[in-house]
Parts: sequence; structure tokens; C-alpha cells
Amino acid sequence: MADTPGGHQAWLLAIPHYIVLFFLGIAVLVCLVVAWFAILFTGRYPRGLFDFIVGVNRWSLRVDAYAFMLVTDRYPPFSLD
Repeated sequence: MADTPGGHQAWLLAIPHYIVLFFLGIAVLVCLVVAWFAILFTGRYPRGLFDFIVGVNRWSLRVDAYAFMLVTDRYPPFSLD
């Protein structure tokens, strides 16, 4: 039986994603602090910060679904969409 990209090697193919997501995770932590202060003083969550944080979370979930949960064989795009 041949190894497929969606098989047990998927985590290996996801390494570039995890490198990028590591740095985006640091940016998300900074954005969360900035958003907390923005919410504290304005009472509103800035839309740009919200979209960025949700986009990183979506990307991370797509990569996890591909690499570890093995629910899809489709290689995740490098995108926040």
C-alpha cells in the first residue's frame, strides 16, 4: 500500500504551516492584548483585530485537520480565509 500525502506523513508536510503559525500565534497574543484595551476603552472589538485572530484560528484548525485529525486529504492553503 503506497503512502499518500493524507496518510501518516501528513504531519511532515504540515511543518511549513506550523512554522508560519508559530509567528502568527505570537502576533495573535499581541493582538489579544491590544483588543482587550480597545474593548476596555471603546466598548467595541476592532473588526480588523477580530478578523485576523479568527483567520489564524481557522488556518490552525485546517492544518490540524489535515495533519493530525486526518479528516481531509486536501493540503491546506497558506491563507487566513
